[in-house]
Amino acid sequence: MINEEKVILMTRLASYEANEGKRDISVLNYFRSDYIGFQLLKSVIAATISFLALLAVYIFYNFEELMQEVYKMDLLAFGKNIIILYLCMVGAYGIISYALYATRYSRAKKNLRNYYSSLKKLAGMYEK
Repeated sequence: MINEEKVILMTRLASYEANEGKRDISVLNYFRSDYIGFQLLKSVIAATISFLALLAVYIFYNFEELMQEVYKMDLLAFGKNIIILYLCMVGAYGIISYALYATRYSRAKKNLRNYYSSLKKLAGMYEK
């Protein structure tokens, strides 16, 4: 006779393994600080590339005005403003990334803990 509870549990476990389980296991292959640090590094690199792209678009859009004002403007203050904008952008992006990846790590840990407890429950059903 087929035990419906076993089949339902096995189906749920197989579905988790095929979909979310792969991602959760890859996340938990790292220590928490290593995972978050690596993801933050990738985020900072992406934010830097984005900032440089936006700066290039701004410069090309206002190129004529910048060329007319280049001798009148304070280049040191202009550079400071750009650096401050860069630091603000990267800082905000880093904070958001930290919160996101810390949440992802804890959620993956919780999901795998539930998965292992379900496996123990299934093993207990087989022993009966």
